[in-house]
Amino acid sequence: MAKQAAARTGDADQVNADPIDRLEEKVRLLVDVVTRLRGDQAKAADENARLAQEIEMLRLRLQDAQGSNLELDALREEREAVRQRVAEMLSHLESI
Repeated sequence: MAKQAAARTGDADQVNADPIDRLEEKVRLLVDVVTRLRGDQAKAADENARLAQEIEMLRLRLQDAQGSNLELDALREEREAVRQRVAEMLSHLESI
């Protein structure tokens, strides 16, 4: 009878331990997921910082290019003005 009671107690402990074991396994899985997500978040933050820096560099290059375009337009206008003056001078020289 003592053996039967011990067996029943062992079975009860096993039945009670199963939900706890399952819960423990779920908690371990959740910890693994959280750890992985934190790693992913850190990688994403690093990538965002790198991309933000790249965007800033590209903005600076764009500003330089726009400045160069303005300078190029001014030089073209100046060249056209010089061309017109030279044409006027040549026509004056031809008339002399």
